[in-house]
Amino acid sequence: MRQVTLLDRSEMRAALRHQLEMDPARTAVILVDAHRGHLDPAVATMPVAREDVQRVREALTRLVHGARELGVMVVHVVMIHRCVPYPGAESMANPFWRAVEAARQSLTPDRPSTISRHNLEGSPQTEILPELGPEPTDYVIRSKKRLSAFYGTDLEILLRIHRIETVILAGINTNTCVLCTAFDAFNRDLRVVVAEDAVASMYGDDLHIFGLENVARCLGWVLPVDEILNHLRTRTAVSDAGS
Repeated sequence: MRQVTLLDRSEMRAALRHQLEMDPARTAVILVDAHRGHLDPAVATMPVAREDVQRVREALTRLVHGARELGVMVVHVVMIHRCVPYPGAESMANPFWRAVEAARQSLTPDRPSTISRHNLEGSPQTEILPELGPEPTDYVIRSKKRLSAFYGTDLEILLRIHRIETVILAGINTNTCVLCTAFDAFNRDLRVVVAEDAVASMYGDDLHIFGLENVARCLGWVLPVDEILNHLRTRTAVSDAGS
């Protein structure tokens, strides 16, 4: 395989930082699969690497707490599969996922995982991380079945009702569910921001980096949680000063 060098687009990214405008009243934090099935090593059926767990959980907590303080809407989107007579778990209707299970392979390098038993309805894996809520002001969507948080859910309608213009994405996995959601948000002309320290990939660091680079160079902004919150606080302070 041909060796590829990661291009340095830091100048582009720095220039785009100055173009970012986020109105807290028109912004939503969307937590994509920030559940125990990925981020609780005690029960995870598709675990991220243990060294990523604490980093991501702490960043997610800072993000949601800061967002709520600024009046930013928080939406939890959780993948849940029913058990049905055929093909068993709803996930097994997908030919690639079915092939991975049949070949007895793991999507998580060097760690055991299961697709057919991942996030089954009523299982502890489907529970939102306790430090993230949900709070009474949050919204929870539990109809996600595939990679995008938009596909087969009412997320788009919820965002439209609240006149959301910017989505801040965080959760698991950087290169699949978060990236797929970023594409779908971009295609709906939403401003896309990914919280780079509040995402991880169970597939490996290489695909985590790929996911972040793909967003930053093609779809939107990739920023750490603290910088995202500072952007929002600055806009809030300007609005308060003008009122």
